[in-house]
Amino acid sequence: MANPFTAGAIVYAKDIQRVARFYAEVADLEVMHEVDDHVVLESETHELVIVAIPAATAARIVITSPPARRENTAFKLSFAVASLAEARAAAKAAGGELNPPEKEWEFQGLRVCDGCDPEGNMIQLREAPEDAAD
Repeated sequence: MANPFTAGAIVYAKDIQRVARFYAEVADLEVMHEVDDHVVLESETHELVIVAIPAATAARIVITSPPARRENTAFKLSFAVASLAEARAAAKAAGGELNPPEKEWEFQGLRVCDGCDPEGNMIQLREAPEDAAD
């Protein structure tokens, strides 16, 4: 059976429910499956699995508020959003953050902004211009 998505990622988290709620709200992903050690979120084209960090390791991790950004990493998740302004508000409400509007930029015809999830994992959100659907 073929996978229903075309791209996927796995994020390890201390609090999988909180991180899953963040991506569900900010990236408009649907929770498809949830058990004690992982949550599967999907859209028509993406799957994101939030996996629990082992308890012994998680006990040594301190999550600050706002979260300290883990900028020295080789990966950054990127999602298309309808509105950066709405995503910024959703990110804040869900425990993460998006950079302020003055730090947005243009890339390949899209409005782009970086931020992080509630545990400091870096994300990038991209908004298509309003006239892109025309």
